[in-house]
Amino acid sequence: MWLLRLGSQRRYLKLIVGLASLWMLYLATHLDTGTVSGLIHSYSWLEYTNDDGGPEKACDCLGIIQGKQESLEQAKLLTLTKKFRKSALIPNEFYINETRDCRRFKSRRKYITFPLSKEEEDFPLAYSMVVHHKNFERLLRAIYAPQNIYCVHVDKKSAPSVTSAIQAITSCFPNVFMVSEAVSVVYAGWSRVQADLNCMADLYYGSAKWKYFINLCGQDFPLKTNLEMVRMLQSLKGSNSLESESLPAEKQKRISYVYNVINGQIKVLIETRISKKPPPFNLPIKSGSAYIVVTRGYVRSVLEDSRIEELIKWFKDTYSPDEHFWATIQRISGVPGSSWPNRKYDQTDISAVARLVKWQSHEGSQDSESAVYPECQGNHVRSICVYGAGDLQWLLEHHHFFANKFDIEMDPIAVFCLEKHLRHKALAEAE
Repeated sequence: MWLLRLGSQRRYLKLIVGLASLWMLYLATHLDTGTVSGLIHSYSWLEYTNDDGGPEKACDCLGIIQGKQESLEQAKLLTLTKKFRKSALIPNEFYINETRDCRRFKSRRKYITFPLSKEEEDFPLAYSMVVHHKNFERLLRAIYAPQNIYCVHVDKKSAPSVTSAIQAITSCFPNVFMVSEAVSVVYAGWSRVQADLNCMADLYYGSAKWKYFINLCGQDFPLKTNLEMVRMLQSLKGSNSLESESLPAEKQKRISYVYNVINGQIKVLIETRISKKPPPFNLPIKSGSAYIVVTRGYVRSVLEDSRIEELIKWFKDTYSPDEHFWATIQRISGVPGSSWPNRKYDQTDISAVARLVKWQSHEGSQDSESAVYPECQGNHVRSICVYGAGDLQWLLEHHHFFANKFDIEMDPIAVFCLEKHLRHKALAEAE
């Protein structure tokens, strides 16, 4: 009997060896020797290369990131060409058609569909992505990891083709989903906060595994790999990282009067000059940003703390509450990862890791003592720099997780070179 079992085992082993040989023969006949070796010994098939077919391959990304003048001038000339900018855009129809075969879509777009390290696998992150822009898929691809979880909120005012394309993309991933309740986002209104709150709730009650929450908009892009972010978050030891400072005098009227949203073709906020009552529990209102990096405990407080419930009601008719709401919660006693309200614990956007933004009013030359950062190498929208390729070297010198704003319609090279750099770095870390 044991001879029969031994014979069966040998036949099974021969079958396995035969199949392996056929696979190696297939690789050898369809790919060159160098590629076969790379597939066996590295993650080289996930690298972004010039063979991927994008028009951005004409630029020198390494030279751009190193700040070489010749490479930057070449990139500038390319982005001045309307034909080049148009050719770099991926139409919504492409995503709708390609995602009919999800496996092929993820393979062709080179998504990383397995954890690159045990360290990352054991430290999942949760993302809220409030988007309406064409940067979405490239942003998702840049931050995607199978252990993380992603809630996507598409502005209800977005064009149907945009919504359809984003829905098609999210349907290909088990850990990426559309928010359960979308809102129409009004600039400087409460709805911007509500969009994140809706995703927060879906993420918190939908999964008990993730450690930190990060919120994004469609014009953000990462400056760090997932592993770098995990290690930096571990070093925070349960603290949050977000801008939270004393309210400057020029922003005082934002919380002193009632602001209402009126209906119309373009929704706007109208100052009513009706004075607001003091904030609940005499909480000190702080100044900050819409962008945060916070613990699961912070999110639990936002959703379940009765003090914050009252604060939500109070903030709903203020101007640009996203720049004050999160910052104020960060200084409330008992909120996990928070800090004391005393101004000694103030944290600026430069010291926090959440977001690197170039405000036009703070730009200047290198020899200027008052300048916070060098001049924008792209364009300005609402007094914020929309980064160009010439900003990349400066951006990568900082400790921030993400930067804002990027726009592939204005400078596709800035996004292309940044994602190429991060992908190479992530794979090198894994190997």
